[in-house]
This record gives sequence, C-alpha cells and structure tokens, in this order.
Amino acid sequence: MRLLIATCQVDYTGRLTAHLPMAKRLVMVKSDGSVSIHSDGGAYKPLNWMAAPCSMVVEHEPDDDCLHEIWTVTNKGSDLLRILIKDVESDSLYELGTDPGLEKDGVEKHLQELLAAHPERLRADLSLVQREYPTAIGPVDLMCRSTAKTYVAIEVKRRGEIDGVEQLTRYLELLRRDPLLGRVEGIFAAQIIKPQARVLAQDRGIHCVAIDYDELRGIEPSEDRLF
Repeated sequence: MRLLIATCQVDYTGRLTAHLPMAKRLVMVKSDGSVSIHSDGGAYKPLNWMAAPCSMVVEHEPDDDCLHEIWTVTNKGSDLLRILIKDVESDSLYELGTDPGLEKDGVEKHLQELLAAHPERLRADLSLVQREYPTAIGPVDLMCRSTAKTYVAIEVKRRGEIDGVEQLTRYLELLRRDPLLGRVEGIFAAQIIKPQARVLAQDRGIHCVAIDYDELRGIEPSEDRLF
C-alpha cells in the first residue's frame, strides 16, 4: 500500500463529472491498483476513488519551476480519474500482507447462513449459487439465481444503513460488467433498514427485505413479545 500526503487536484470523468480543487489530502493506492482520495474528516468514506481493476499512468510536468506529478487512473469502463499532485509532504510504502478477512458479528454471520439455506425467504424464485461470491473489491454475501435465470447479488446486514447500500452498489457495478453473468439484480437484506437507506436503495433499483431473525430461526414469538 502507498500512502501519499500532498496538495492535489482531482478530476473524475465517467457517468458524471466531479472536481476537487487544490487542497492537502491523503491519497491511498492499494496493491490491487485501486485509488482513493481522503480528507481529514468524513469518517472512512473517500472523497473520490477508482475501484480495481484499473490502470495508472504517471507523468511529470514542470510548472513555475515546480515539478507536478499527474496520475491518470482508468478502469475497464473507461472512467477516468486525473490527480494533479504538488507539495508532497509524505510518501510511504507499506506491506500489509494477506488479510484474513472480516469476521462478522454472530447475528450477521448467522443471518447469512440462514438465508443461504433458505434464499426463498428473500424471494420465492431464488436458489443459492454461492456464499461469499468474489469480486475485485471483496465478496458479496450471497449470489443467487432466479427461475428466470437472472443472477441476484444479496448483501446481508444486521442494521441496514446507507453504507451497506453503497457497498452493494459497488459490487453490482463490477458484477454487471461480467458478460457471463448477464443481468444482475440486487437485494439488500437486514433486520432493520433505515428509511434513508431504503430510499437510496430504491433509487438505485435495489430491492430491500427486512428479516425477522427469530422467525428465520423458527422461534415462535412468546406472549410477552406480542404485546
């Protein structure tokens, strides 16, 4: 992993255009080639990014006796991220090694296991293809197939929030580029789905399903839970 702290300008051209004016930022380049640009705020979400697989070309351009470095990052969809770098304060390389992967909490992991065994609880026409179906940016929880022979990518959360919808959106973007899969639908499943997450999911054509964990486990509601 490469971590660069520098004053930079960032321009993105793709499905839309976006511009970040010159400011001091953290630029992260991972071993898979993905690039993300961060500010000192806004939690973990980058200001802009290019997900793997992508390629980078580095050029040097003199300007006012200063050497500017220009990174041009492109992906398979021809989206372009152009980063103009100056005034580098720190440039470091780190070897993180192989990551063992995310260990989900017991409820979320068990939800995924139960839904893998009973995908029809999400939609009657679904059958499981694979758990932890791989993509270039991480595995989607469940990959299913419908009786209409379309694939359905399912992300399972204990609490359904906007970040989970964003995560599934990124998976769908990659999966839909695979000609072997053809059409890929998305389902966002959680015990509780926040209203903002539901609105975002609907806007992106992702179906939301609220899951009753106890019902899925076959536990009958007790009388004191009914009132």
